[in-house]
Amino acid sequence: MLFRILQFLTTLVATFIGLSLFLTVLWRFVPVPVTMTMAMDEHGYTKDWRSLDDIDRSMVRAVIASEDQNFCEHDGFDYAAIQAAMENNLKGGKQRGGSTISQQTAKNVFLWQGGGFVRKGLEAWFTVLIENLWTKRRIMEVYLNVAETGIGTYGAQAGSLRYFGHGADRLSNSEAARMAVALPSPKKREVKNPQGWLRRHGDRMARAVDTMAREGLDACVYE
Repeated sequence: MLFRILQFLTTLVATFIGLSLFLTVLWRFVPVPVTMTMAMDEHGYTKDWRSLDDIDRSMVRAVIASEDQNFCEHDGFDYAAIQAAMENNLKGGKQRGGSTISQQTAKNVFLWQGGGFVRKGLEAWFTVLIENLWTKRRIMEVYLNVAETGIGTYGAQAGSLRYFGHGADRLSNSEAARMAVALPSPKKREVKNPQGWLRRHGDRMARAVDTMAREGLDACVYE
């Protein structure tokens, strides 16, 4: 009996590893057609896949500035950011996450939203896979096509059309920054006419886009 259980578990693990490797390699070259988050969205979903060549570089710089300033340096996990987020949260400060763009991409493409140790463990596994099997450019391209940018809206192109009436290839620094700062809570944060802290934060990120450009902090995406 024990042998059969071990045999079943071994087969299950091997199947999971094989399938995850297959999907990771597939999405390295093929646009992701739909994610679990999109399929489970009660509002339906609108998306419009675009090559990174058709997304303004200001959007890339804005999400790096807002979400993951060490994107070009880390191997998928920013340990300093994770530690800082944990210390801040333990002190009772405004809740922060330490997830990188790579981790968010892994979650958005392969998994579901929400927490839990199982989900976080699977997220780590897929983060390792995409960091080793994809390029940084591909990670960014997929992220900017599957990230939720509003209620029922996914990707930079669909978000840009929704909020600004033009494609993602024409985003200004300010527009890109406003979309980027809304990514952590796209159903709640206003993009078109943000107010208060959100507006000030968006303005800071718009200025940070120029810093990204001067310091070449998005260089790994365009190598």
